[in-house]
Amino acid sequence: MSYYLTKLIAEGEHQKQDFKYCISDSRKIARSLVAFANTDGGRLLIGVKDNGNIAGVRSEEEYYMVEAAAKIFSQPEIDFKTRQHLVDGKTVLEVTVEPSHNKPHCAQNERGKWLAYFRQRDENKLANAIMIEVWKKQKRSDGILLAYSDTEQFLLDFLEKNETISHAAFSRKAQITYRQAAQILSDLIVLGIIEIKTDEKIIRYALSEKFDRDEWNAEKYQ
Repeated sequence: MSYYLTKLIAEGEHQKQDFKYCISDSRKIARSLVAFANTDGGRLLIGVKDNGNIAGVRSEEEYYMVEAAAKIFSQPEIDFKTRQHLVDGKTVLEVTVEPSHNKPHCAQNERGKWLAYFRQRDENKLANAIMIEVWKKQKRSDGILLAYSDTEQFLLDFLEKNETISHAAFSRKAQITYRQAAQILSDLIVLGIIEIKTDEKIIRYALSEKFDRDEWNAEKYQ
């Protein structure tokens, strides 16, 4: 086995790497491709079991399944590159996806619904409405116009005293609609003022480590 492939397999599954024993459904592969494209990019090693053992695949057939995942079951289409590794007569197909500038990408599920995913550690997770709104706003050329009202001030004050807040809690505590809360959170994320925090159960929001409120206030009132 090549040193390159040995090194990759030794890393195990993580934020930017996923093992697939084989491809039985292009829709499932589309979720991984979409999650990588929407997050930090990554690679699939097809023909590798979860424990790192090599099973091998029929590379040509698997390639067409990946191509269907990227072009038919992903929207917008996802660019990918492939590389074959031959180990003891078995083929491992490496599929690489770069972080996309055309987010959000969505994968079609078995019911025909298009859903966006993101990558968290070694899992593909369903993106929420705020993530999707952030990705859309990041593509806009006209920028973000933030109206700094008492609501935004309340949120920053709250996050200076508390580590995080959820979408629902912000809506409730600020006494604004769920939609208004989503608009404010997504604007502040795009501006780099707050950031998304994910865990096993809920998506929350915190002040960005790079955000200096004193400096921001000084610039705002110049």
